[in-house]
Amino acid sequence: MNLKHSKQRDSIMEFLRERKDHPTADVVYMNVRKTFPNISLGTVYRNLTLLADIGEISRIRVGDGVDHFDADTSPHYHFICKECGSVIDLEMEDMTDINETANKNFSGLIEGHITYFYGKCGNCSTKS
Repeated sequence: MNLKHSKQRDSIMEFLRERKDHPTADVVYMNVRKTFPNISLGTVYRNLTLLADIGEISRIRVGDGVDHFDADTSPHYHFICKECGSVIDLEMEDMTDINETANKNFSGLIEGHITYFYGKCGNCSTKS
């Protein structure tokens, strides 16, 4: 896709690349406003949606009704804390064999999967 260059979109991408905590659109907006004080929340949402639609970033939906965003589009897994809602990258081997397992009793073609792990993060588990 041939996109018109946008300094605001570049700023959004730069912010996401610096983060490993999978921020929401609101967090992106509050931080990008430091560089572009007149940027609107709508502009941030539109750019995040566009970047996700073209595969430049990943949109993560963890069931809390709020989209989280990740600049790392490589195959990897996420942990979602049920206490604080944080979304954390898991360092683990790829489970591509799960696609073959799922395909065994399925008449279609499975091309990929999304897996989330749930529980309490390190901070929350030490609090309890």
